This record gives sequence, C-alpha cells and structure tokens, in this order.
Amino acid sequence: MRQIHSTITAEGELILALAEVPEPEPGAGEIKLRIEAAPINPSDIGLLTGAADVNQTVAIPGGISAPVPPSGLRAMAARVGQAMPCGNEGAGTVVAAGSGAEHLIGRKVAIIGGATYADYRVVKASEALLLPEGATAEQGASCFVNPLTALGFVETMRLEGHSAIIHTAAASNLGQMLVKICAADGVPLVNIVRSAEQVALLQALGATHVIDSTAPDFMGRLIAACTETGATLAFDAIGGGALAGQILTAMEAAINARAGGYSRYGSEVLKQVYIYGGLDMAPTTFGRGFGMAWAVGGWLLFPRMRVFGNAKFAELKQRVAAELTTTFASHYSHRVSLEEMVTPDAVAGWYARRTGQKYLVVPG
Repeated sequence: MRQIHSTITAEGELILALAEVPEPEPGAGEIKLRIEAAPINPSDIGLLTGAADVNQTVAIPGGISAPVPPSGLRAMAARVGQAMPCGNEGAGTVVAAGSGAEHLIGRKVAIIGGATYADYRVVKASEALLLPEGATAEQGASCFVNPLTALGFVETMRLEGHSAIIHTAAASNLGQMLVKICAADGVPLVNIVRSAEQVALLQALGATHVIDSTAPDFMGRLIAACTETGATLAFDAIGGGALAGQILTAMEAAINARAGGYSRYGSEVLKQVYIYGGLDMAPTTFGRGFGMAWAVGGWLLFPRMRVFGNAKFAELKQRVAAELTTTFASHYSHRVSLEEMVTPDAVAGWYARRTGQKYLVVPG
C-alpha cells in the first residue's frame, strides 16, 4: 500500500515522498480502516517538513526534496535517517476487524495516532470514534485535533479558575469552533484576527469581541475587551513576535482599571498565556508592563487530555460526534490525492498555513 514518509538525511536533505509499505492486518480488538480523508493541520507540518527550507523545494520521483540548514539539522538529530509516516488524524470505512471488533466492519470511523496519509491504517477499535449514521469521511476527518483542542481550551479555563478566554488567529477552523462552543457554554471570548474580512467572518457567526491586530486602535480595543470580559487566560496560535506580551499588557491594564488603584509591583492576579501554535516562528518578545503575576507556557492537546482524565476525554469525544456537522464542521479549500500532496505546488500551499486555507488529503 501507499504511505507518505518524511525523512531527513545525514547530509541535510528532507525527502518527502510516497512509499510502498506492507499492508497491515488487524489483530484482536483492532480494526483496519481504508483512509478516505485526512486533513493537513498545522500540527502535521512540523513532522512533514522538519527544519527544511521549503522555499527551496524541488520535485523528485514520487515527491519532493528540500535542504535542511546546519542549525536545523542539529535540531533534527533524533530523527535523522528515519522514514517517518505522517498524518495525525483521518477518517474512512472499516474494511476488516479482529475478534471483538467485527461489528464495526462497514462503518465510518475517525481516528488519530499518526500515519493517516496512507491507503490503510490499523488501530485499536477502542481508540476510534464511530461516526453518526450518514456522516461522510470528509465530515469526520477533522474530528480530533481542532474540536478537542477548542474544547480543551474551555476545560483548561474551568480547571485553572479563569472565567474568559482570549484566542489569536481566531478566524481559523479551530477558532470558528471555539466561537460556537463559547456561545453555547456562556463563556466570554475575545477573538484576535488579522484582517477586517476576518472580523466580519466571526461577527457573522455571532462573536461579540473580534479585534483586528493590524488596526491602529488594536491595544485600546484589546484593553476594553479585557476590561469587559475579565479575561486572564489566552491561547496563542501565533507564537512568535510581540502579540503574547501585548495580551499580558492588556490584561494587566484591564485589571488595574477595575481595581481603581496603582501598585508599583503590578496586580497580584495571575495572567496566563498558552502558546499552542507556531504560525510565526520568530522569537517571542515581551515588554514588562504587566507586573509579576504572569506566566507563559506551552499547551498540547493529548498531555492536557491526560490531565482531564479518561472520563472527560470520552465525554468530549461524544460531544464532537453529536455536533459533527454543526459546531465542529470543518471547511476545506483544497483536496489533494497522496501523489498531489507531495508536489512542489501543493507543498507551498499547505506549508503557508494561511487562515481560510486548509488542505484535505483524499487518498483514493
């Protein structure tokens, strides 16, 4: 069968290509899935391209190659020489099953766990999400990463004692889901976007606070939104640049405005920014106008789900299944086959990670 592999060579070259590998067969309690749809998420791109300079991509038989600079090669040392299968999640039809899972044959399911840019994948039946009757593989392809991340933000807010959320790059598929979740759950949400068109998009979904970071009055509007919502928790998909620091500054200004007083050390209210993406890979920079009660950290989906526990994880998955075509509907701008996915033009497209542009791999 066919499977997309990413390899970084000791000579400093990325090889991203379609490979032929043995077709897997299910054991007891396992299912064999014919992959019919698998999204390319930002979280996939790090494995697909590593530290390669994708601007220098060239076509090779079955895929592409690109140089990896020496500094990047040092960072990639642990994976040098390994042909790594790619694709975090996907969906399709169960075509075979081991003992105890035969009832799933012929059903549509969604999966996560890697190696989904392929013709087939074998997983434990207990780890698959059974899609509702009538749902398509395309509708179920993005069941895990974006929906559970958006739900995980709200659970993190509750667990850590915050009462409102700030989200950046908020016009993404994930951001649109978060708008719907927060509206349904009564959670105040401040959305930061990067254009007037994205403001209009989220307002059309019913978002109350949508702020364009490129507008001249950005900081004033952000402080006003923090004052109104009381937001002290943010999830940042950008990563690099000054935005995380600006958010902390706005939170502090809002806290001080509500307190009605001044402290030379700043407020004692914890302000937390979690960086969960890398749309900007430049260094993250901060001013220091937000006192001493602040924190910046990373946020990853499955470590967080382990913190929430198995019962909560199962509850969230069932919510995704129940709201698959409403709250958690994903939208795709491009559909590519396995072969097309690893052409220079397609690589340049999905690597760009532009808001409103999302690729779906359709192996067949």
